[in-house]
Amino acid sequence: MTVYFIGAGPGAPDLITVRAQRIIAKAPVCLYAGALVPPELLEDCPDGARKVDTADLDLDRILAELTAAHAAGLDVARLHSGDPSVFSAMAEQMRRLDAAGVPYEVVPGVPAFAAAAASLRRELTVPGVGQTVVLTRTSARATPMPEGEDLPSLARSRSTMVLHLAVQRIDEVVADLVPSYGPDCPAAVVAHASRPAEVILRGRLADLPALVHEAGIKRTAVIIVGQVLTAHDFPDSHLYSTARPRH
Repeated sequence: MTVYFIGAGPGAPDLITVRAQRIIAKAPVCLYAGALVPPELLEDCPDGARKVDTADLDLDRILAELTAAHAAGLDVARLHSGDPSVFSAMAEQMRRLDAAGVPYEVVPGVPAFAAAAASLRRELTVPGVGQTVVLTRTSARATPMPEGEDLPSLARSRSTMVLHLAVQRIDEVVADLVPSYGPDCPAAVVAHASRPAEVILRGRLADLPALVHEAGIKRTAVIIVGQVLTAHDFPDSHLYSTARPRH
């Protein structure tokens, strides 16, 4: 018996790996976050599979489902939105499974920030413009940020910044970032990336709060800030340069 932590992608049901789809099709137990995981993915579950929406379950109840499946010798497809390596709350589940002696594997998925960048038709690492991407969030109604990872500190590098779980604090986020990035820095918000209800907002950093409030976006959104969003005059990558040694 194995618990498979599966990255279910950003929303579009076909943005999932072949490996993940095969596991879902065979697993007799499926745990999923109902508010975030595409319901179409549950159609791949085998007939008679136990399907558990974890949206309203605390960690103890989720672990009770996983350990009960283990006791019964049943594999579990544990679906997380996006990719489970980022902001998925997978680590605390694995820690408890380790303590209980329950085996598990991780199946990567398409993260929300990658889907947002695709919708914006932008590369987040542009030669000569930006080669570092900071993935972060804010601490409102969530675990406090570690020392030194507050937004003003992270912003000092002026790297491309991607914020998850932060759009509900857009006013405070922009206030924290403007001193380092400047009010005219290109910025964007992508809500429900890859889904039919997708919304894309582009503008100056200082304009984001008004755009977000007007659009009524309050959750399931990614904020991206950085010069890469509007970069046009930049050198070609050394990867394809004729001067690059080929051997």
